[in-house]
Amino acid sequence: MLFNTNLEEIIFHRHLTVPSNELVILSGYLGPNPVARLANLPFNSTVIFGMYGDRGIQNSLHNALLNTQNTTQNVNIYYSTVPIHSKCYIWKNNHVIQHALIGSANFSTNGLTTPYREMLAETTYDTFQPLHEYVDRVLANSILCTDIVLSQQNRNIITTPSIQVSTQFCRMSLLDKSGNVAGKSGLNWMFSEGHVAFNDAYIAIKKEYIRQYPNLFPPKQGFTTIANIGGRPNRHNDVVEIIWDDGTIMDALLEGNQDENGLTYPKQFSSFPRKSLMGEYLRHRLGLSNGHFVTIEDLNRYGRTHIDISLLDEGIYYFDFSA
Repeated sequence: MLFNTNLEEIIFHRHLTVPSNELVILSGYLGPNPVARLANLPFNSTVIFGMYGDRGIQNSLHNALLNTQNTTQNVNIYYSTVPIHSKCYIWKNNHVIQHALIGSANFSTNGLTTPYREMLAETTYDTFQPLHEYVDRVLANSILCTDIVLSQQNRNIITTPSIQVSTQFCRMSLLDKSGNVAGKSGLNWMFSEGHVAFNDAYIAIKKEYIRQYPNLFPPKQGFTTIANIGGRPNRHNDVVEIIWDDGTIMDALLEGNQDENGLTYPKQFSSFPRKSLMGEYLRHRLGLSNGHFVTIEDLNRYGRTHIDISLLDEGIYYFDFSA
């Protein structure tokens, strides 16, 4: 059987229908939120970050994974020293494979939640033994995330030989064209007239950012369902993960549409599943109460009117709002 929707729910609920007491995940790239969520499963989980051996990992993502490793009893996170791009999800019972899914979906919020873009397929019984041998070989060439050596250069983790991770970042202003905090959008979105809620906020992605940093903001994917074949494509609001400079992890949507060079790009970052999470978080960072109308004086008092963002891995961003 093949799956291309609801992949996250399948991964986290398959043990309810398959007798199992262990989950092994090999993924090219990892997102911190799904890895942390493994702590809620009623058995041990082993996670292998496959592409660590290709270009290492930035400290901000490593620290988020390390926090899960150090604060949970039933999750072990390994980094493969050999580049592995495979995605395998294996349920075992007493060390024997009972069920497995393989495909293209990384173990990240972005990889598991975008319908139709990625897929996972059930494997057959005759593949269990070679799959077991394959994953064991990868694990034999992996190191526990607590055992790697940190480097302060570019906030990267460096392996031997040295592996560099791109540190290109975009400085995203929290001000409008007039140089003030907008009164009904951005940080003060909650004050607009429309379907908004208390503390709703977003961070705008201006076209100039897309032109300057096209690799940071991927074009939005379109799809047409069977019901409207031949009609106008729908556009996905991709779910991504944000790691803030203080270690906070937040799911977010790349939402809204704007056209540039014949492609459709998102217009903003907003928190998910509630758009108010970002407004609450940023007001807390600014030392303001919930529902406060944010002004440029508030930002100046804090010491920053912008957020520096960089892309750690596909669907995983680092947001620096340090004063």
